[in-house]
Amino acid sequence: MERGDELTELVHGSDWLMNLLGIVAALELPDCWIGAGSVRDLVWDIRFGGGFDPANIEDVDVVFFDPADLSAEHEHEIERRLHEREPSVDWDAKNQARVHLWYEAKFGGVANPLTSTIDGISTWPEVATAIAVRLLPNGAIEIAAPYGLDDLLDGVWRRNLHRDSNLVTDADYQARIDRKQPRERWPGLVVQEA
Repeated sequence: MERGDELTELVHGSDWLMNLLGIVAALELPDCWIGAGSVRDLVWDIRFGGGFDPANIEDVDVVFFDPADLSAEHEHEIERRLHEREPSVDWDAKNQARVHLWYEAKFGGVANPLTSTIDGISTWPEVATAIAVRLLPNGAIEIAAPYGLDDLLDGVWRRNLHRDSNLVTDADYQARIDRKQPRERWPGLVVQEA
Protein backbone atom coordinates (compact mmCIF):
# COMPACT_ATOMS: atom_id res chain seq x y z
CA MET A 1 0.00 0.00 0.00
CA GLU A 2 1.25 3.48 -0.88
CA ARG A 3 1.85 5.84 2.04
CA GLY A 4 -0.80 8.26 0.78
CA ASP A 5 -3.30 5.40 0.64
CA GLU A 6 -2.49 4.54 4.27
CA LEU A 7 -3.31 8.06 5.43
CA THR A 8 -6.38 8.29 3.20
CA GLU A 9 -7.70 5.06 4.72
CA LEU A 10 -7.23 6.42 8.25
CA VAL A 11 -8.96 9.70 7.34
CA HIS A 12 -11.86 7.91 5.63
CA GLY A 13 -12.18 5.70 8.73
CA SER A 14 -12.85 8.72 10.94
CA ASP A 15 -16.44 9.96 10.66
CA TRP A 16 -15.41 12.88 12.88
CA LEU A 17 -12.63 14.11 10.56
CA MET A 18 -14.63 13.42 7.40
CA ASN A 19 -17.46 15.56 8.81
CA LEU A 20 -15.04 18.41 9.55
CA LEU A 21 -13.46 18.16 6.11
CA GLY A 22 -16.92 18.51 4.58
CA ILE A 23 -17.71 21.55 6.71
CA VAL A 24 -14.44 23.22 5.74
CA ALA A 25 -14.81 22.37 2.05
CA ALA A 26 -18.29 23.92 2.01
CA LEU A 27 -16.79 27.32 2.88
CA GLU A 28 -14.83 27.24 -0.40
CA LEU A 29 -11.87 29.14 1.05
CA PRO A 30 -8.83 29.55 -1.21
CA ASP A 31 -6.13 26.87 -0.88
CA CYS A 32 -7.77 25.55 2.30
CA TRP A 33 -6.75 22.50 4.38
CA ILE A 34 -7.10 20.90 7.83
CA GLY A 35 -3.76 19.95 9.27
CA ALA A 36 -1.21 19.67 12.03
CA GLY A 37 -2.29 18.17 15.36
CA SER A 38 -5.72 16.89 14.36
CA VAL A 39 -4.25 14.77 11.56
CA ARG A 40 -1.26 13.67 13.65
CA ASP A 41 -3.44 12.80 16.63
CA LEU A 42 -5.80 10.71 14.53
CA VAL A 43 -2.94 8.66 13.11
CA TRP A 44 -0.90 8.34 16.29
CA ASP A 45 -3.88 7.65 18.55
CA ILE A 46 -4.81 4.73 16.29
CA ARG A 47 -1.30 3.41 15.63
CA PHE A 48 0.53 4.20 18.87
CA GLY A 49 -2.09 5.09 21.46
CA GLY A 50 -5.27 3.70 22.91
CA GLY A 51 -7.51 4.62 19.98
CA PHE A 52 -8.72 7.91 18.58
CA ASP A 53 -10.99 10.09 20.69
CA PRO A 54 -11.89 13.51 19.22
CA ALA A 55 -12.31 14.85 22.76
CA ASN A 56 -8.49 14.78 23.05
CA ILE A 57 -8.04 17.21 20.15
CA GLU A 58 -6.97 20.63 21.45
CA ASP A 59 -8.08 22.48 18.33
CA VAL A 60 -8.57 21.95 14.63
CA ASP A 61 -6.18 23.94 12.47
CA VAL A 62 -7.80 25.27 9.30
CA VAL A 63 -5.28 26.95 7.03
CA PHE A 64 -5.94 28.85 3.85
CA PHE A 65 -4.26 31.46 1.64
CA ASP A 66 -6.13 34.70 0.95
CA PRO A 67 -3.90 37.68 0.14
CA ALA A 68 -7.02 39.75 -0.65
CA ASP A 69 -7.94 40.06 3.06
CA LEU A 70 -5.09 40.13 5.56
CA SER A 71 -7.21 41.17 8.54
CA ALA A 72 -7.49 39.21 11.76
CA GLU A 73 -11.24 39.85 11.53
CA HIS A 74 -11.35 37.70 8.38
CA GLU A 75 -9.91 34.75 10.32
CA HIS A 76 -12.32 35.36 13.22
CA GLU A 77 -15.28 35.45 10.83
CA ILE A 78 -14.22 32.09 9.36
CA GLU A 79 -13.89 30.63 12.87
CA ARG A 80 -17.36 31.95 13.69
CA ARG A 81 -18.84 30.34 10.58
CA LEU A 82 -17.10 27.05 11.36
CA HIS A 83 -18.31 27.17 14.97
CA GLU A 84 -21.89 27.69 13.77
CA ARG A 85 -21.62 24.48 11.75
CA GLU A 86 -19.81 22.46 14.43
CA PRO A 87 -19.81 24.08 17.89
CA SER A 88 -18.12 21.15 19.63
CA VAL A 89 -14.80 21.95 17.91
CA ASP A 90 -12.28 24.62 18.90
CA TRP A 91 -11.54 25.95 15.41
CA ASP A 92 -8.27 27.78 14.71
CA ALA A 93 -8.34 29.38 11.25
CA LYS A 94 -5.15 31.00 9.99
CA ASN A 95 -4.65 32.82 6.72
CA GLN A 96 -1.14 31.83 5.70
CA ALA A 97 -0.89 35.02 3.63
CA ARG A 98 -0.79 37.05 6.87
CA VAL A 99 1.44 34.93 9.15
CA HIS A 100 4.39 37.30 8.69
CA LEU A 101 2.26 40.12 10.13
CA TRP A 102 1.86 38.52 13.59
CA TYR A 103 4.66 35.95 13.86
CA GLU A 104 7.24 38.24 15.50
CA ALA A 105 4.85 39.44 18.20
CA LYS A 106 3.82 35.89 19.07
CA PHE A 107 7.05 33.91 18.65
CA GLY A 108 9.88 36.42 18.25
CA GLY A 109 12.04 36.62 15.14
CA VAL A 110 10.91 37.80 11.74
CA ALA A 111 9.08 35.47 9.37
CA ASN A 112 9.18 36.02 5.63
CA PRO A 113 5.85 36.24 3.80
CA LEU A 114 4.56 32.85 2.69
CA THR A 115 3.62 32.12 -0.92
CA SER A 116 0.90 29.47 -0.43
CA THR A 117 -0.76 27.35 2.20
CA ILE A 118 1.65 24.49 1.49
CA ASP A 119 4.54 26.93 1.97
CA GLY A 120 3.07 27.59 5.43
CA ILE A 121 2.56 23.90 6.16
CA SER A 122 6.23 23.32 5.33
CA THR A 123 7.21 25.53 8.30
CA TRP A 124 5.24 23.67 10.98
CA PRO A 125 7.23 22.47 14.01
CA GLU A 126 7.68 18.74 13.38
CA VAL A 127 7.91 16.79 10.15
CA ALA A 128 4.97 14.62 11.28
CA THR A 129 2.75 17.69 11.79
CA ALA A 130 3.78 19.39 8.54
CA ILE A 131 0.87 17.59 6.90
CA ALA A 132 -2.65 18.59 5.94
CA VAL A 133 -5.64 17.08 4.18
CA ARG A 134 -8.67 18.38 2.35
CA LEU A 135 -11.81 17.03 0.77
CA LEU A 136 -12.09 17.55 -2.98
CA PRO A 137 -15.43 18.14 -4.73
CA ASN A 138 -15.36 14.56 -6.06
CA GLY A 139 -15.08 13.19 -2.51
CA ALA A 140 -11.39 12.28 -2.76
CA ILE A 141 -8.91 13.19 -0.05
CA GLU A 142 -5.96 15.34 -1.11
CA ILE A 143 -2.82 15.29 1.03
CA ALA A 144 -0.23 18.05 1.46
CA ALA A 145 2.96 16.54 2.86
CA PRO A 146 6.00 18.61 1.87
CA TYR A 147 8.39 16.17 3.60
CA GLY A 148 6.48 12.97 2.97
CA LEU A 149 4.38 10.79 5.26
CA ASP A 150 6.98 8.46 6.80
CA ASP A 151 7.39 10.30 10.12
CA LEU A 152 3.63 10.57 10.58
CA LEU A 153 2.82 6.98 9.64
CA ASP A 154 5.87 5.42 11.34
CA GLY A 155 5.58 7.41 14.58
CA VAL A 156 8.63 9.68 14.53
CA TRP A 157 8.59 13.01 16.39
CA ARG A 158 11.36 14.93 14.62
CA ARG A 159 12.08 18.63 14.52
CA ASN A 160 11.36 20.22 11.17
CA LEU A 161 14.82 21.40 10.19
CA HIS A 162 13.38 23.24 7.21
CA ARG A 163 12.06 25.89 9.59
CA ASP A 164 14.18 28.98 9.91
CA SER A 165 16.49 27.84 12.72
CA ASN A 166 16.93 31.38 14.03
CA LEU A 167 13.20 31.48 14.74
CA VAL A 168 13.02 28.24 16.75
CA THR A 169 15.82 27.38 19.15
CA ASP A 170 16.75 23.98 20.55
CA ALA A 171 15.26 25.16 23.85
CA ASP A 172 11.97 26.02 22.09
CA TYR A 173 11.87 22.57 20.52
CA GLN A 174 12.62 20.82 23.82
CA ALA A 175 9.97 22.92 25.57
CA ARG A 176 7.45 21.75 22.98
CA ILE A 177 8.37 18.10 23.66
CA ASP A 178 8.03 18.72 27.40
CA ARG A 179 4.65 20.42 26.92
CA LYS A 180 3.18 17.89 24.47
CA GLN A 181 4.65 14.78 26.21
CA PRO A 182 4.52 12.59 23.09
CA ARG A 183 6.18 9.53 24.72
CA GLU A 184 3.54 9.40 27.43
CA ARG A 185 0.62 9.86 25.06
CA TRP A 186 1.89 7.54 22.32
CA PRO A 187 4.03 4.70 23.69
CA GLY A 188 6.32 3.31 21.01
CA LEU A 189 6.82 6.69 19.36
CA VAL A 190 10.39 7.59 18.43
CA VAL A 191 11.14 11.07 19.79
CA GLN A 192 14.26 12.82 18.58
CA GLU A 193 15.61 15.25 21.15
CA ALA A 194 16.87 18.76 20.31
